[in-house]
Order: sequence, then structure tokens, then C-alpha cells
Amino acid sequence: MKEPKDNAGQADRAAEQENAERKQEYLIKFIPLKGDEIRSIRLSARALKWGAVSLAAGAMLFVGAFSYSVYSTFAARSSADEVRNLREVNNIQQEQLLQLSKKANALQDQLDQLKKLEDDLRRLSGAAPAADQAPGQQQTPDAGSESGHDGQGGPLIRPDLNQVGQVLDQVEKGVEARRQSLLDLQQQLKDRQGSLAPQASSGLPGSTMPGIWPARGTVTSPYGLRWNGSDFHPGIDIANDMGTPIVATADGVVTTAGWNDGGYGNMVDIDHGNGVMTRYGHAMQVAVMAGQYVRRGQVIAYMGSTGFSTGPHVHYEVRINGQAVNPSSYLH
Repeated sequence: MKEPKDNAGQADRAAEQENAERKQEYLIKFIPLKGDEIRSIRLSARALKWGAVSLAAGAMLFVGAFSYSVYSTFAARSSADEVRNLREVNNIQQEQLLQLSKKANALQDQLDQLKKLEDDLRRLSGAAPAADQAPGQQQTPDAGSESGHDGQGGPLIRPDLNQVGQVLDQVEKGVEARRQSLLDLQQQLKDRQGSLAPQASSGLPGSTMPGIWPARGTVTSPYGLRWNGSDFHPGIDIANDMGTPIVATADGVVTTAGWNDGGYGNMVDIDHGNGVMTRYGHAMQVAVMAGQYVRRGQVIAYMGSTGFSTGPHVHYEVRINGQAVNPSSYLH
């Protein structure tokens, strides 16, 4: 029965303490430096306590807000610096990619020039066309050089890494193709040299085998297919000024000297024996006659533009047993 009495006593004591706190008051006076009115504020102990708690809570909130503001400011600055650094790195990478793209394009151009040079060597030597080019196929003329047109177009797209990689893969494959093609050309020339060796050692006097150029000048049309494969050229054309001397390329007997209705114009044929014959076409004037014996280097005609011709030149053929062969093998 004592427990209810104890609870009641504790409640009474708490009420008395609360009343005491309410009765206890503090006086705060504001005294001016000069003789103005003195002001005072009365605060109970409880009000003062709650004021102190509120002030402490406000201070904590202020410190937290200030800390968060400082953190946000530094974080924003850090993010801005990071973005700026990333942009600089990206610009550097884009510049490096552009330089790589230019180098890849230059390599592709060099590879195309190498292929064109190989095709020219094949035509001049009479070798078979490259495996990756059909017989009679011609290179596209450079823009603005022959066609007189240089039109280009399309969207402007900055190359990416994947596109540059594709170009480099093509260049790598092209280099390998050119290597194999040049090895094939080398073997063809070796085989041809081997086939010519027996002719050189067959006992035929050296002066009766064609071995010099028939005239000074520039080769304007080689042996083989030309004009996009629409025409086969059985000799080579050597162009120079009108009246340039044309000489016999070996000792022999003149079999034809004069006009030819087949397009050669003024023409000279020389029989060198053992099935070897040379032909010289489009002459302005013939300086020998049929049945005449001539020596290597002797003037037989003068360069002109007779017959089917677009300008002064000599059309030179070498025939073996009536079959036209590439004269380049006999030019030294």
C-alpha cells in the first residue's frame, strides 16, 4: 500500500519544482552609455532555458547549412574542373585521330600510286595484268588533268576511330596484294629473260637482233591494250619533232619501203633473218628502198604523221615468225 503514496509524493514534488521554476525569474537590464531610459526584460527560468535550447539548435542549423554550402561550392568547382579536363583530353584525342586519319589517307594515296606504277611497268614489259585488275582495265584519270572536271560532294563527316581503322585495314590488305603482285611480275620477267637467252645464243650475229631505239623521243603509246581495251597496239609509239631521223635497229634487208594502205602511212619493213622482222610506220619520208641492205643505226626514214596518226611519231614493231611481240624487250 506504500507504492501509491510514493507516486503521489513524487508528483507533488515535481509540481512544486515546476512552480518554483515559474516563480524564479531573471531580470535583464539594458543600460545605455548615455543618459537614456534603462530598459529591462523579465524572463522566467523556464523561458530562459527554452531560449538557450532554441539558440543552440539555431546555431547548429546555421553551422550545418554553412558547411553544406561550402561543400557544394567546392564540389561544383571540382566538377567544373573535371569537365574542363575531360574536354581538353577529348580535344587532344580528336586532334590525334584527325592526324591519324590524314596519315591513313596519305598511305592509301601512295598505295594507289604504287599500283599505277606497277600497271605501267606491266604494260611496258608486256607482262600479264595484275591479278586484281582485269585485262584492258585502265586507271581512272586524275581529276582536272584530262577530263577537265573536278566535281566532288557528299556530307561532311568527321572520321571516327572505326572508320580510320577500316581504311588502315584496307591499306594493309593492299600492301600485301601489291607485294604478291610484284613478286609475280618479277617471276614473269625472269621467265621472259630465260626464254630470250636461247635466242641470243642461237648463233645469230648480234647485229641482226634488234637492240637499239629506232628514234629519240617519248613513248606515247606502249605495246598492248589501250583506249579502255577497245584497241590492241602491236608496237610502241615514240613521238618527237617532225623530221627526226629513224634508224634501223639491226642489220637486215629492206622488204618494204613506201606507202601502206593499212594505216601505217609511209612504212619500212626490215628482215633480219631467222624469222625476225622490224617495222617502222608513219614516216614523213622514206630514205631506203626495197631490197637494200642496211646496217644497225643507219637512217632509213624521217619521222612524220602519215596514215592513221595524231601527230609526228614512229610506230615501231618487232615480229618473230610473223607474230608481233613487245618491242620493249629489245630496247637497250
